[in-house]
Amino acid sequence: MRSRTFAAGLLCLLAALDPARGETPPRRSAAELMDVLMWNREPVGGPFALIDQAGRPRTEADFRGRLLLVTFGYTACPDICPTDLMEIGRALTLLGEAGDAVQPVFITLDPEHDTAALLAEYLPNFHPRLVGLTGSEAAVRRAADAYKVFYETSPRPGGGRAVEHSAFTYLMDRSGAYLGFFPPGTSAERMLTILRPHLAARPAPE
Repeated sequence: MRSRTFAAGLLCLLAALDPARGETPPRRSAAELMDVLMWNREPVGGPFALIDQAGRPRTEADFRGRLLLVTFGYTACPDICPTDLMEIGRALTLLGEAGDAVQPVFITLDPEHDTAALLAEYLPNFHPRLVGLTGSEAAVRRAADAYKVFYETSPRPGGGRAVEHSAFTYLMDRSGAYLGFFPPGTSAERMLTILRPHLAARPAPE
């Protein structure tokens, strides 16, 4: 999954770190984040406590027993987020019944705007089984930090907020352990080449 298209994620991060913009630097630098993801320098993923699009509290434990495709973004994202969500949805459609063993999860980075109701309206455009998660700013930050996600928000001139963020889709195994990531722009077909061997593997006995 660490293909040349990883450069797209690098460009997103470098643009966000442009010192000419005068923005507050992120907690982790682009180089540190990429080093972690490329070489597994630190654990990726972990506990979270958020709210889904139906208003129900959800934690990482709710998704045990399935492979997870976890992506971070926001509903007003103009291009990368909807493109990647579309490819995730297409991958699940191509898998057919086997896709039931894969749970796609979208965690908003703009919880002030992306309410549960808005996620419930937005996500079915990509796949009916997409679970959207939101919560307090602090809860979202904890989830993003666990997955080594860079993001910074800034006000838009006409109102609302822009969110600059890294754009990777994380693959987690049935126990919640990190398996790797898909760079932004990964096609459904490429996802399937990685997902199918994990789907074929027998789940470990509980």
